[in-house]
Amino acid sequence: MKIAVPVKSNQQIDDHFGHCEFYNIYSISEQNEITDIQTIKSQQGCGCKSNIASTLAQSGVTIMLAGGIGNGAINVLENSGIQTIKGCSGDSKDLVSQYIKGTLIDSGSSCQQHKDHHSGESVHICNH
Repeated sequence: MKIAVPVKSNQQIDDHFGHCEFYNIYSISEQNEITDIQTIKSQQGCGCKSNIASTLAQSGVTIMLAGGIGNGAINVLENSGIQTIKGCSGDSKDLVSQYIKGTLIDSGSSCQQHKDHHSGESVHICNH
């Protein structure tokens, strides 16, 4: 199993999926142990419009642990075979350990809109 986590440079989960600096991809053994961590640079843009879902799926990712993430990005990930756990916060490796132990809870809520970080003005709704 492979689990992806959108992170900042300090390995904390990024609160905004589409604008993270990196994605950590954790490889999990059949014994539920982390065996490898790969880091890929983010394209930093709306997750529902980028090709990150296909990139992660091609890497074997089936689970995404996310902080804030819009419905559009969730739909794109699901269409690529990646299940999303929303509302996560904290250290990425700790979150993966919690997921493996079955103690990580999906908040059930997603971002419906966010300000465009390039202009600071317009609102982008991720629900397609």
